[in-house]
This record gives sequence, structure tokens and C-alpha cells, in this order.
Amino acid sequence: MGRLKVFSGKQICTLLEGHGFDNVRHRGSHVVMQKKTKSSTVTVIVPMHTELRTGTLSSIIRQSKLPRELFEV
Repeated sequence: MGRLKVFSGKQICTLLEGHGFDNVRHRGSHVVMQKKTKSSTVTVIVPMHTELRTGTLSSIIRQSKLPRELFEV
């Protein structure tokens, strides 16, 4: 596993939108992104910070079910 890049909340939202997620709502400093599949709905909450912490980014990767390689250096 490689090292994770540094992302902002806006960059993560753009990346998720490119992989089929839609911006469902925005409240305060958090955006809720959802992707509907045939059997379920995947929901990811993204804080709109200028720099996301590593643990927060790992949680977003796990929730989105996207490959970790998309977020690595």
C-alpha cells in the first residue's frame, strides 16, 4: 500500500462525483454524497476542510468502497 495524498474536501467531492456519487445535501461544513446501486445506497459524508486528516480520508475510502489506489501518491 502506498502513501495517501493530501486532499481537500472539495477535491474529494470532485473525485466521488467522477465515480457516480451525487451531492445530496450540504449542511454547515459537511457534504453528503450518495451513490445508488441496484441493491443498496452508498453514503459518504465529506467534511469541507482545506486539508483532510489521514484517518478521515481512510474512513471516506472505506465508506465509498472505491479502490485505495485512487487516493495514493
